[in-house]
Amino acid sequence: MRNILIKGDNKKALHYLIDEKDLAGKVDLVYIDPPFATGGEFKKDLTGRVSTISNSSSGKIAYSDKLKGKDFIQFLQERVEIIHDLLSDRGSFYLHIDYKIGHYVKCMLDEVFGIENFRNDITRIKCNPKNFSRIGYGNIKDMILFYTKGKKPIWHEPREPMSEEDIAKLYAKVDKEGRHYTTVPIHAPGETKDGKSSQKFMGLLPPPGRHWRCSVEELEELDRQGLIEWSAKGNPRKINYADEHSTKKMQDIWTFKDPINPLYPTEKNHEMLQTIIKASSNADSIVMDCFAGSGGTLVAASQLGRKWIGIDQSEIAIETVRKNLSDNGIFASEDTYDYFDLSR
Repeated sequence: MRNILIKGDNKKALHYLIDEKDLAGKVDLVYIDPPFATGGEFKKDLTGRVSTISNSSSGKIAYSDKLKGKDFIQFLQERVEIIHDLLSDRGSFYLHIDYKIGHYVKCMLDEVFGIENFRNDITRIKCNPKNFSRIGYGNIKDMILFYTKGKKPIWHEPREPMSEEDIAKLYAKVDKEGRHYTTVPIHAPGETKDGKSSQKFMGLLPPPGRHWRCSVEELEELDRQGLIEWSAKGNPRKINYADEHSTKKMQDIWTFKDPINPLYPTEKNHEMLQTIIKASSNADSIVMDCFAGSGGTLVAASQLGRKWIGIDQSEIAIETVRKNLSDNGIFASEDTYDYFDLSR
């Protein structure tokens, strides 16, 4: 499949992808950053300066965010239902949304995807602390709702480097050679009556209601290697060294601040988009953003070797997408992607 860029209402364009391009069930990842139901308009002035707040009084409108409340939820649901049809059985869906409307959106997404396919409510730290005078705490976050279409999605666990502070906190013990380490239990919940995980290890049975995490033979080998630490009371725990675990699992609070001088009012942090694409797609996957805005998702997908589909009804957005692709050295002309104007 060639990459696709579409200008037009995304509901119409999504139907087009199913009816004309036969892409139902073929998209592995969808990330969208729709309007946040702010009730405002976002603009670009004559000098090309972008307004990231909704009260600019001059310039060309990049996009309008007038829908609010139940009208906004209905607008979004109509599109999410089609997105669900486009997703593959291993597909994932990320929706970036404001905290004021996000929890109402989640209820709708639970209905479309099934609450059992809800994976995360990711908190994204978007800016520095604020000191506005108002009743309430400063707002420095928005949210990303992560769903999968089924129980076995594409998933490449994202990890991040550990800092010296992480090592000091998570690997507080130090051995005779000066290596930082921690210890973890060698048993896990659940009792097994038969099998190697219920046998005696060094004369000990697993605690009541638990079983060994591996076979007794493996535990004995770990002990021979000096990787089992015995407490003064004779309780065994496995040793994990910090220098053998240079990364840690990424958690659900992210700090990815957006560009200070964006190309488009909704431009998002490029590293964040790459993180999502790496985690929830393969090299041969199709990635879609049907609220394309600046085209950041498309650029990130291209740089990671994925095919992409971008949709936006704003002329300014389409111009920005093309400029963003060109500035990143990805495409010199439309010869490298298919462009469809469904706005006519």
